[in-house]
Amino acid sequence: MIASTEDVVTWFQRNARDLPWRRPGVTPWQILMSEIMLQQTPVVRVSPVWEEWVQRWPRPSLLAAEAPATVVRAWGKLGYPRRALRLHECAVHLAAAHSDEVPRDVETLLTLPGIGDYTARAVACFAYGQSVPVVDTNVRRVIARAVHGQAESGNPAAKRDLEDAAALLPHSGGAVFSAALMELGAVICTARAPKCPDCPITSCAWLTAGRPAPTGPKRRAQPYAGTDRQVRGRILDVLRGAHGPVERHQIEAVWLSDPVQRDRALVSLLEDGLVEQTSRGRFALAGEGE
Repeated sequence: MIASTEDVVTWFQRNARDLPWRRPGVTPWQILMSEIMLQQTPVVRVSPVWEEWVQRWPRPSLLAAEAPATVVRAWGKLGYPRRALRLHECAVHLAAAHSDEVPRDVETLLTLPGIGDYTARAVACFAYGQSVPVVDTNVRRVIARAVHGQAESGNPAAKRDLEDAAALLPHSGGAVFSAALMELGAVICTARAPKCPDCPITSCAWLTAGRPAPTGPKRRAQPYAGTDRQVRGRILDVLRGAHGPVERHQIEAVWLSDPVQRDRALVSLLEDGLVEQTSRGRFALAGEGE
C-alpha cells in the first residue's frame, strides 16, 4: 500500500501540468473528447487539435451535425483516425438519446458508441469527480513499483488492475487521487528514467528493494515507418487534400514499393468506414463519394 495518499495529492496540487482539459469551465463532453484523443497519442500533439475541436464543436449536437468526412479531415495527423468516427458516432448518440449531455455513471457511459471501460471510468472520474478507479499504463506502472516492487507492470489484467487501483483510493477525494496517480506515472515514475528523488511516495516497494531490473522479456518499440499504419496515413493525406473523389492511380502513387501492402491498407480503410469507393471506382473520405 502507498503510505500516504495525502502526500500524492499534495504533490499533484503543486506540480500538475497545466493541461487545457483540466482548466475551469471544461465540460464533460470536452473531457470525453480529450480522453479519446489521448489514447495512444502524446499530450503535445493532442492539445492544439483539442483546442480547435472545443471551439468548433463545444456540444455533441454540433459535431453530430457534421459529415463523417469533415470530422476525419479535422482529425488531421493525430493517428488512429477510426477514433474520429467513433467520436462522431458517440456525438450522434448523445444528441439523440441524452439531450446533448454526457452521462455521469460508468454503466451508462459504457453504452455509448466507441466508449470502453477506461474512457467510461475516466469521464466519470475527471468530469464528474466520482471516486472510481481509473487505470492506464502510467497507473499500472506506479502500482507495479510502489505496491508490488516490480520494475514493470507486465501484461494488463483488467480485474486485477482495477482491484489494485481501487484498494488505493482514499475515503474522500478519490477523483483527485486518481488524477494524481496518473500524473505521477506520466512525469515522475516514467518507464525509462524514473525521478525517484522527486517522488512523493515514501514507501515505494521497488525503491526499498533497490530498484531491481525487469525480469520479463524486453519490449520493443512499435515501428511506424514501413507499416500498414504509415500507408493508411498517406492514403488519407491524399483524400483529405482532395476536393472530391480521386482516381485509383492517385492512391497507387502514395506507395509504389509494395502494391500488395498498399491494397491491404486501402481495403482496411474501406472496412473501417473511413474511405468509400464510388460507383465510378474512385475513392473519397466517408460521405464525400459521388
